[in-house]
Amino acid sequence: MFIDVAKISLKAGKGGNGSASFRKELYVPAGGPDGGDGGKGGSIIFEVDEGMRTLMDFRYKKSYTAEHGEDGKGRKCFGRDGKDLVLKVPPGTTIKNEQTGEIIADLVEKGDSKVIAKGGKGGKGNVHFTSSTRQAPNFAIAGAHGDELTVILELKMIADVGLIGFPNVGKSTLLSVVTSATPKIANYHFTTITPNLGVVKTKYGDSFVLADIPGLIEGAHEGVGLGHDFLRHVERTKLLIHVIDVAAVEGRDPLEDFEKINSELELYNTKLSKRTQIVAANKVDIPSADEHLTRLTEALKEKGIAVFPISAATRKGLDDLIVYAAKKLKELEAQPPEEEEVEEEKVYQFEPEEEKLFTIRRENNTYIIEGKFIERLIYSTNFDDSDSLAYFQKVLRKRGIIDELKEKGIQEGDLVKIYEVEFEYYD
Repeated sequence: MFIDVAKISLKAGKGGNGSASFRKELYVPAGGPDGGDGGKGGSIIFEVDEGMRTLMDFRYKKSYTAEHGEDGKGRKCFGRDGKDLVLKVPPGTTIKNEQTGEIIADLVEKGDSKVIAKGGKGGKGNVHFTSSTRQAPNFAIAGAHGDELTVILELKMIADVGLIGFPNVGKSTLLSVVTSATPKIANYHFTTITPNLGVVKTKYGDSFVLADIPGLIEGAHEGVGLGHDFLRHVERTKLLIHVIDVAAVEGRDPLEDFEKINSELELYNTKLSKRTQIVAANKVDIPSADEHLTRLTEALKEKGIAVFPISAATRKGLDDLIVYAAKKLKELEAQPPEEEEVEEEKVYQFEPEEEKLFTIRRENNTYIIEGKFIERLIYSTNFDDSDSLAYFQKVLRKRGIIDELKEKGIQEGDLVKIYEVEFEYYD
């Protein structure tokens, strides 16, 4: 089964907690702090695997979590870093942030890889908190959380030439007779609901990859029918063969078909409408084709578009079409890319949206403080130790938490709740 879109949740590993440890040796009665740092949490990395052709692996498993870092230990032993989780994807995979829609990575070629969710930093051991006035800190810092996000994986087929056109115009038949591909063929709309690839070889020994892409209908740029599925795969092709039912078997006008398809391409992405096209006027073996063929050829000649009369069913005209396509493809590949074509889509370096370090809300006379930063601070504090408590209060002031509590009208004696910890406020 061909799967070209998947939505998955990612959670990078949490950093290990720092250790609040002291030397304990037989002849060292007052050993100093020796707590080691926690290990870094594992990151989630996406990497191209040329052997993969679909996103099937992500259809059933929707959530991925990297390994957490190990907690620090005594004797200044650092915790082990969590292992990175490497997820393999096929060439041509685009990764988008579901929340913002921004492109995080575009993995096209062998060796392409990208860190998508970064592991949390390890916490600091108590050896880092000694000072002239604090000889034996009995606290350490907890590890930071790793990135968490939901991403959309989209596979855009990598082919040299794409077959475009309305449903049931003969694209699948054309692919089947010029390549060894065996697409499903029948006389009804949307027989092809997934892309098919085949390698075309000309009589002169040239070859290229040809893709039969799901048929297009009006409104496709808005996602109608198989619109986005179709258009996504067109984006990577260098050349388009536009297959048109020149016999008008279904009662449509062939020239109008050409204009409608190109209108959908332009509405979806203006660059697609400028991509080089060759028109394959199919079904010329049907008597009604002659009149339409003449009119279509004359109209497209003014646009500089070559028209090849063919019959995919009888193989008439296919050699000329394929040889011309191979020649045109060579010309396009030899041309230096235009400046705007170097990067088809803006790829954003993903940085997690910088969230506020904390939030404060009031419920009656209780002020509730939440946030990943404040959660980490709470779990780093030893409330039975005066030095640790002093450090906790210092951080609350430095980060502006006390100031915001005052802005929200906190009074002495009001209750403050930070996760499982509750205390009365006194300035």
